[in-house]
Amino acid sequence: MLSYVLVAFLSVLLAVLFIPREWSVTFGNKSSQGPSARLLSKRELSLYDGEEGSKGLYLAILGQVFDVSRGHKHYGPGGAYHVMAGKDASLAFITGDFTEMGLTDDVSSLSPLQVVALYDWLAFYQRDYRTVGMVIGQFYSDTGQPTQALLQVEASLAEGQRIKAQSEAEMVRFPACNSEWSAARGGRVWCSTKSGGVVRDWKGVPRKLFSPGSSSVRCVCVEDQSAADEDPNLQKYDRCPSHSDSCYVGEY
Repeated sequence: MLSYVLVAFLSVLLAVLFIPREWSVTFGNKSSQGPSARLLSKRELSLYDGEEGSKGLYLAILGQVFDVSRGHKHYGPGGAYHVMAGKDASLAFITGDFTEMGLTDDVSSLSPLQVVALYDWLAFYQRDYRTVGMVIGQFYSDTGQPTQALLQVEASLAEGQRIKAQSEAEMVRFPACNSEWSAARGGRVWCSTKSGGVVRDWKGVPRKLFSPGSSSVRCVCVEDQSAADEDPNLQKYDRCPSHSDSCYVGEY
């Protein structure tokens, strides 16, 4: 059990130490100083929507502005993502809501894990497109300093990274079962040395893992049967021998 706790602790520590380099502009000490780049008002940004007579083709995400001219077929008029041009529509990157209401820079409704996904999008633009500057308003002040809204998003990012690291540690400790269903025999779950995408030197036995405070349950493979019997969040499958690596479970 101590080794599992150590794995979880190290995973969280590594997540903090090795946040992708592309996020450094908006995460941690650098953002508190405010990036030194061009500042655009929302109105100025709107002049870069790629339409005829516009000044160019820009979009913003989390307040950072990118020149997406070389992706004109995607962001220009007629492109699938043209609605994002000339504005900061950060929320839509996660929700996929391209209505006027959904094309907003207010991301306060996102969960920590969704914020992690949003920063993945930010990393994509930082990697593939030229950074122009930042837009004044939701995330940056008129002096280029981060707003309270941006600091809150960064705090949510840190929480999302912690949750993700813990989840990944749990997946190593309790890999998911293989599963199949047939009309003749119903459902079956079983464990192997590669089930759940976790390559290991043990198979384990199937158990139902309940999440505290939630009604969700999933099949996991447990290496130590005796420890599993003492864990109230793990339950055996009915009519399945406790030592068996395969269980018929009916519908699942």
